[in-house]
Amino acid sequence: MVVATGFFDGVHLGHRLVISQLVKAAKARGEESLVITFWPHPRNVLQLEARTFRLLSSLHEKKKMLEELGVDRVEVIPFTREFGSLTTGEYLKQYVKEKFNGTAIILGYDNRMGSDSIPPQEVASVAESLGLDVIRTDMVEGMPGTAVSSTRIRALISSGDVSDAAAMLGYDYSLYGVVVAGNRIGRTMGFPTANMQLYEPLKLIPGNGVYSVKVQTLGKEWKGMCNIGNRPTVGAGNACTVETNIFGFDEDIYGLDMKVTFIRKIREEIRFASLEALKNQLQKDRQLCLMSDF
Repeated sequence: MVVATGFFDGVHLGHRLVISQLVKAAKARGEESLVITFWPHPRNVLQLEARTFRLLSSLHEKKKMLEELGVDRVEVIPFTREFGSLTTGEYLKQYVKEKFNGTAIILGYDNRMGSDSIPPQEVASVAESLGLDVIRTDMVEGMPGTAVSSTRIRALISSGDVSDAAAMLGYDYSLYGVVVAGNRIGRTMGFPTANMQLYEPLKLIPGNGVYSVKVQTLGKEWKGMCNIGNRPTVGAGNACTVETNIFGFDEDIYGLDMKVTFIRKIREEIRFASLEALKNQLQKDRQLCLMSDF
């Protein structure tokens, strides 16, 4: 069994290089490829900024992407405080070697593990001392001189820079959830919106603003625009919502699945002097989104 291990949040381009090497090495050795990952995220369990920490992918999304990349097996270990206390050597011995019969391990350029969080070169030495073959991968750059990382991608999405985030992810970022009832103000202006409640409550929501998006529901795909924010024009103190106007669509989809994929941010969310001024801006926003090439 050839093994790669880590949280793999977002399964970004750096992760994809590791997975590519994993699948390639397993085939060359005539063995199975295995990804060992964890749930929930260690930060949530160890209470490291858990109140504000958000994820790039749900467990379901992560497993699906890994399997689509050709991995034979994905094993999810429940991350607990007890598990988190294991050192690198203890984890490699008890899980990679003994539990999953690993023969080789793929290490990313900054692949740390265990409570001792030793650097990759030391991880490699520990792995080799346990009889594991070690295959190292290089750093993947996003923007020149910037390593692709889940932390960097989270920062980009939080700021609304979904296009640069997509360049590091290797795909456009999306939210997946169920359509719930809203206040229907958009419908009175000719811009009915589908309000989304996320299936994974810890999934990162892009920063407030208006976005050009693709929408999947009822087995089809449409263009649309999505507003994320507190709707300041209709009052103060509103909860943050994810509201999507689907172009050329007027079906009742309350209670149904919807996936919103973010293409680019077109403007900030702002407070307008009147609903009429907001309506005029929404018309301009729609034209911009319709011109998006996707």
